[in-house]
Amino acid sequence: MHSDWTALPDTVKAGIAERIGGAFDVVPAPSGDHAEIASTLTGAGGKVFVKAASARLSVQSLRYELAATQAVRSYPPAVLWHFERDGWLVVGTEHLDGPHPDLSPGSADLDLLAMALKGLQETPVLGEPWFTPAARLGFAHPAMDGGMLVHSDLNPANLIMTPGGLRIVDWAWATKAAPWVELALLVQWLMGSGHTPEQAEDWLEQFPAWTTTDREILDDFASRNASKWSAKSRQSTEGWVHDLAAWAGEWAAHRMAATVRDLE
Repeated sequence: MHSDWTALPDTVKAGIAERIGGAFDVVPAPSGDHAEIASTLTGAGGKVFVKAASARLSVQSLRYELAATQAVRSYPPAVLWHFERDGWLVVGTEHLDGPHPDLSPGSADLDLLAMALKGLQETPVLGEPWFTPAARLGFAHPAMDGGMLVHSDLNPANLIMTPGGLRIVDWAWATKAAPWVELALLVQWLMGSGHTPEQAEDWLEQFPAWTTTDREILDDFASRNASKWSAKSRQSTEGWVHDLAAWAGEWAAHRMAATVRDLE
């Protein structure tokens, strides 16, 4: 849940002003809830995107995001500066302008997503700590463990089309995992963009991490993910939660039906 800009101590606001060259205008971000403050600031030097956190879990996720954006140079917004003051962690990054990509079947934007994914699939995690698959997703399988950096939330709202190409924002859930986990989590977002389960899986066939993962492992992931979102949907009125429950459930049903057909 975002806080109003007035929640920041004056000392923190002064630290931000020092870094962006004096007075600035504030426009809160329309979405995202990992940091208490998430806003676009416009000052003498242009626009900067600023996140700030003081609660324990918010600070933890912002530290993960800071580490991930420093580890991956090509796709996240560049970190311009960061500091800690009076219990607040504050991070200023490059402000990215542009629309979200079209991930519907046949869209040219899918090629840009594939290019980004192929780079991320080869990005190892350095240092500790990071989210584990179990901590991030609420369920686990030994095959989910690995040493690669997984963004784990590649929904279209976290993807921005810029003149320099596709960029990826909001790395608060960066996870140390096997690379196929990223692809399995992407299925629901491809379905939300109009893909059938078959089309989503066909598109993922271009990635070795997908084709080399045992079918039973993907079946298990789909089933557990569907169960998680089904449980969440029973306790929530949020539309996006029910959407994810529907997409995850449809994918799990598709994989179960395919297994049954193969056994007949």
